[in-house]
Amino acid sequence: MNTSTLKRVVVPWILATSAYAGWGFAEPTSPKLKTVVVVGTREQAADQPGSAHTLEAADLERAHVLSVNEALRKVPGVVVRDEEGFGLRPNIGIRGLNPTRSTKVLLLEDGLPFTYAPYGDNASYFHAPIERYERIEVLKGTGMLRFGPQTIGGVVNYLTPEPPETFTTAIDLSAGSLGYRRARAQVGGKGQLLDVVQKQGDGARDNQALKQSDAHYKWTHEFGSDQRLTVRASVLSEDSMVTYSGLTDAEYRNFGPAYNPFANDRFQIERFGTSATWATPLGTRSSLVSNAYYYEFHRDWGRQSSSTTDGQCGSTFTNARLAGTRVNVDACNSRQNRNRDFTTLGLEPRLQSSWSLGSADSSLETGLRVHRETQDRLQFNGDSPIATTGRLVEHNERTVDAWSGFLQNRFEFDRFALIPALRYENVELTRRNRLGSGARGRDRVTAWIPGIGLTFAVNPDTTLFAGAHRGFAPPRVEDLIGNNGGSVDLDPESSRNIELGLRGQLLDQLTYELAAFHNDFGNQIAIGSIAGGSTPLAQGRARYQGVELSARTEFAPTTRHGLSPFLEFAVTSMPVAEQRSALIRVDNRQIVAGSGAGRRMPYAPKQTASLRMGLGNPTWDAAIEGVFVGSQFADFANTEAALMLGNGQFGELGAVTLVNLSGNYHPQLSGWTFYATMKNVFDRDYIADRTRGILPGAPRQLVIGASYRF
Repeated sequence: MNTSTLKRVVVPWILATSAYAGWGFAEPTSPKLKTVVVVGTREQAADQPGSAHTLEAADLERAHVLSVNEALRKVPGVVVRDEEGFGLRPNIGIRGLNPTRSTKVLLLEDGLPFTYAPYGDNASYFHAPIERYERIEVLKGTGMLRFGPQTIGGVVNYLTPEPPETFTTAIDLSAGSLGYRRARAQVGGKGQLLDVVQKQGDGARDNQALKQSDAHYKWTHEFGSDQRLTVRASVLSEDSMVTYSGLTDAEYRNFGPAYNPFANDRFQIERFGTSATWATPLGTRSSLVSNAYYYEFHRDWGRQSSSTTDGQCGSTFTNARLAGTRVNVDACNSRQNRNRDFTTLGLEPRLQSSWSLGSADSSLETGLRVHRETQDRLQFNGDSPIATTGRLVEHNERTVDAWSGFLQNRFEFDRFALIPALRYENVELTRRNRLGSGARGRDRVTAWIPGIGLTFAVNPDTTLFAGAHRGFAPPRVEDLIGNNGGSVDLDPESSRNIELGLRGQLLDQLTYELAAFHNDFGNQIAIGSIAGGSTPLAQGRARYQGVELSARTEFAPTTRHGLSPFLEFAVTSMPVAEQRSALIRVDNRQIVAGSGAGRRMPYAPKQTASLRMGLGNPTWDAAIEGVFVGSQFADFANTEAALMLGNGQFGELGAVTLVNLSGNYHPQLSGWTFYATMKNVFDRDYIADRTRGILPGAPRQLVIGASYRF
């Protein structure tokens, strides 16, 4: 951001919000000092003007989820697609939006941006292990405008645990089938917590050894009774044999889902992140929460194929794959090394203030973000199957400078609350081609994003909520600016999102939420296939409509053995996920083959559901879980059957039901827990993805472990 922008925008915002914080017609109560809150506790979720869910530490530990994929399937409206069977690159979609690389979802950690390029390339090529997090929050609706830049699908916020004041140590070891091994250690005390995780496994396919290490440190310190500093730092690394290509239909039919010939592909990443949050009061009615964050992400990916139609190894190689013949990757004297370096940094102060106007109590939240991203992208094409360097064919520098601001105020009128919100995004994107003549291009995207929500307390146990807001997402740098420096005719994503719901409690034991949604896209950027697929990027009109229902209960002990039954479920029905116009290719302005009004959008199942139930007492608990994902199309033409010699990228993905088991035993030994879990109990073979060819879902897996806390 240049100096003139700072003078025009940042300084007036600080003066205006500071003046507002000190203004009020009646003496308000002092707001509670806190960090960035997305949803908050389950009790606080009742005040949200949109759908809000939390997965608590007890939920994650009792089910022994092995990845974020497993965890998020418990939330209605969320579809998570497996890729390598380990959850290292989750594909998260919300309310029908394509889950590929989680590009349509805003991912946060402790309320701060989590992905390496949320403005310029919002794709998830990594994910921290689920063990790092204590809670997960999922927010949809008008409340998303407090964050950004993505306000179209939903927000997923991962919360790290608070450091303890007393000395605590924990060790957790587990092992299982598919080569699974995991070791975790925690050490904390005096406001500090160090959490280290190392895990490895064989993944869902042949030639797919996976290994990830993660270390996370968090320190909190209170200055006096009303100021708090939180500092976080993390280091994550991965060294895996991961290919990008799926299977052709003939390969899948002849060799089975685990077949993967690409033994020379390798994926290596390192990610360093640090952030700080300073919370301080401003008088008796306001508080300021200031955040700073910095991330580095380095990725080297050497691979011999990016999809089943990739011609890197020649037409004979590709035709053999289409015919279902085994191929020898060592005979292919080519390996492309796609190396990426990302740097992301930003500042984000947030002001919270309470005030009164007549009989209405109000709470204001407003904030400003100054954000910068840089991408350095290289590609070396080698002339051997294991080459790590070669001819430089790409050297791109991409930069994003963004600033944004938001304001949300909650007006309370007895049982009724009105919550207007407004967000502004200003995004400057630059691309420079360091090869050839060094072409350079720049473009800008701006948007005002309004919204309004309301809640009404029908009775002490029931709340009605509703909201309407504009959805917005900026295009990627590479989609908006060509390699020759010219701007591409591509608009940001824009939608009108409407939601109506009811949440509450029945019989003091069952909590529930029911929500209906209508998302109408005036322009949707439709993902074809990331990095080398045959379906081009396109844009057009689309509409999504559906209903979500979730409930949970844990009954009081009903037998002399003190057993407590528990039950939780989440169901989504989305009858409408349609193309409202033919989708137009961005590269040549032609209609995407097969696209047309009335056809269903790809990767948008009509129904999804999860049900988990079990029994427990202080000594042990056991549960069974069922997960259902309805059938879905893999392409815009809604091809129903795979072609006999197809490339695996077209055809319907059949519905699948998976069953999981979990159990915990807490012996009369202080601090010990023994557990076991089995995923995909009946070992169902199913196709999880066809974006770059057929990718199978994770097979059956048994894991046993023990933890000790002292």
